Amino acid sequence: MNEMDVTAGAPMRTLEARYYTDPAVYEGEKAGLLSRTWQFAGHLAALEKSGDYFSFEVAGENLFCIRGKDGSVRTFYNVCQHRAHELVSGEGSCKAIVCPYHAWTYDFDGSLRAGPNIKAVPGLNREDIRLSEVRTEVFCGFIFVNLDPDAEPMAEWFPGVEEELRAFVPQIDDLAPLEWVPVQEKCNWKISVENYSECYHCAINHPTFVSGVVNPNSYDIQPHGHCLRHTTQCQNLDRMSYEIDLEANEHAGDYSSWFLWPAFSFQVYPGNVLNTYHWRPETVDRVTVWRGWYSEGGVDSEVIRRLAQQDRGTTVEEDLHLVESVQRGLGSRGYRTGPLVIDPKGGVKSEHSILALQTWFREAYDG
Repeated sequence: MNEMDVTAGAPMRTLEARYYTDPAVYEGEKAGLLSRTWQFAGHLAALEKSGDYFSFEVAGENLFCIRGKDGSVRTFYNVCQHRAHELVSGEGSCKAIVCPYHAWTYDFDGSLRAGPNIKAVPGLNREDIRLSEVRTEVFCGFIFVNLDPDAEPMAEWFPGVEEELRAFVPQIDDLAPLEWVPVQEKCNWKISVENYSECYHCAINHPTFVSGVVNPNSYDIQPHGHCLRHTTQCQNLDRMSYEIDLEANEHAGDYSSWFLWPAFSFQVYPGNVLNTYHWRPETVDRVTVWRGWYSEGGVDSEVIRRLAQQDRGTTVEEDLHLVESVQRGLGSRGYRTGPLVIDPKGGVKSEHSILALQTWFREAYDG
């Protein structure tokens, strides 16, 4: 979907409350929507050499990424093919993948190397046994996975995003995580995503944001593929708390954002400063939002750490109270589906982006 066509007639309405409050809906999302979309796993910087790995969860599934001897990054379900023991936990480095239960040993490509006494088993062919692999793509140094083996590649889901991102962050291949800031929110993950994806509420709730560098009156969010593209004009660059070389490149003075449906966003501040959001749903009414901050080589930066601290104390904290209030409100028997404010001209006071999100959700969940 490249644009939202809104015809004359009755206003488009929001999703019913049950989509945010019903545990059965959330279980359906884990089995369907969250298992058939591209989900963030981690950053390539965590897998510098062969045998480096980290584990994580997507849609209730325990997975791990590992760098192979050939340099490739692969993702596997974190389960031994013998008696289902988990293979790794956390992050680390290994010479082979060894199950802690019975020492079945796998190579980094998932093939079974050995197991105690397996040669004594008639008909057991070691070549027939391998770990279950998960679709994996590396996108500008960020690792994404999709539990659907037949999923379209990210380039089709998010057309043109990689090229745009590289133009806005020319140093992106040299970046590594400097700081992860987890924010636990007592709300359904879609409430948090929707809040991030509109600025209709910004003037009322984000005084630092609207009085700073971003010109809120020029803020607009439009769908391109399954990406919500945030664009705006910048102002007051002379008030920035860090130095910017506006001659460094064509986007040095720009702010922009790319939300990748359903649960990740790249965000670029003036000075080509990259930061990210990713959402990890935990229950029907709990989500952890991770803010990622990056520097070249992961080298400590006072500027980046100060930005992360300011962000956590202003916009993030302000949004936390909003989304948790919405979750409580959706549990009220007094709530009915409300009309979306769709201005055909778009702009900061239009909810085109919410219509796009809810349309994608309905397509994924209801078919």
